[in-house]
Amino acid sequence: MKQIIILLVLITFLGSCSKKSIKLPETENSDITEIIDVSAVYLFYDETKKDSLEFNRRNLISTTNWLVNIDKRLTLKQILPHLVYLQNKRTKDGMHKNEAAKNYFTCSNPSIENLAFIEFTDVVYHEDSFQVFLEKMNDDDEKQNITFFRFNNEKFITIGNRKIRIEDLEVYIQTLSLNEIIPLEVYLIFSENLSFQNYITIKSLLLKLNLDKVIIESHEFIYN
Repeated sequence: MKQIIILLVLITFLGSCSKKSIKLPETENSDITEIIDVSAVYLFYDETKKDSLEFNRRNLISTTNWLVNIDKRLTLKQILPHLVYLQNKRTKDGMHKNEAAKNYFTCSNPSIENLAFIEFTDVVYHEDSFQVFLEKMNDDDEKQNITFFRFNNEKFITIGNRKIRIEDLEVYIQTLSLNEIIPLEVYLIFSENLSFQNYITIKSLLLKLNLDKVIIESHEFIYN
C-alpha cells in the first residue's frame, strides 16, 4: 500500500510541475489492487500539444513488476510504439531477467477509491493487419475455429460481419459457447483512434465475462 500511495503522489507532483500530466484511466475491475516489488513508467499527455506525449522510462528496473501509467486521453496510435517497446524489453533475454515479473496498466477505481491494475504481460501488439497475421499463421485446417472482435468505439463491436452493442456482448458470447464444439479463438482488433480510456473500458468488460469455450487470444491488433 505504501508503494501505491507514493505512486499517486508522484503522478500528482509531476503533473503539477509542468504542462505534462497523467490522468489515469478508470476501471470497475478490482481483481488486482496491490502489487509489490515495482518500478514505474509514464506516458504523459502534453496539454500544450494535444498530439504529443512524453515517454519516461528512466526508473524502469528489469527484475521488478512494471506499473505502466498512461494518460487516458492519449490514443492507441500514440502509445502503440511505446507498448511494443515495453513488451519487447520484457521478453528480451538477459542476465537479470525475472521470469515472475509482470506488466500492469495502472488505473483508478472510483468504487473502491483506490488504484487497480490490469495485467498485460502476455499481450503481443501488432501494427500489421489481422489479415496479414492470419496469412502468416501455420494452417491447422479443420481444427481452426477463429473469429475477431473489432472495436471502433466504446459502444459497438463488430464480430465477423455482425455489429452488436457492447452491453450485449456477454449474451452473444454465451450463445457462441453453446454452438461451439471446440473452443472459439477470438482476436481483438482496436481502432487506433480509440482513447486509452476506451481501451481500458473494453478490457475491463472482457475480464468480467464468462468465457466458456471462448479463448481471448493474447495477440491484439491496432489498425487505422
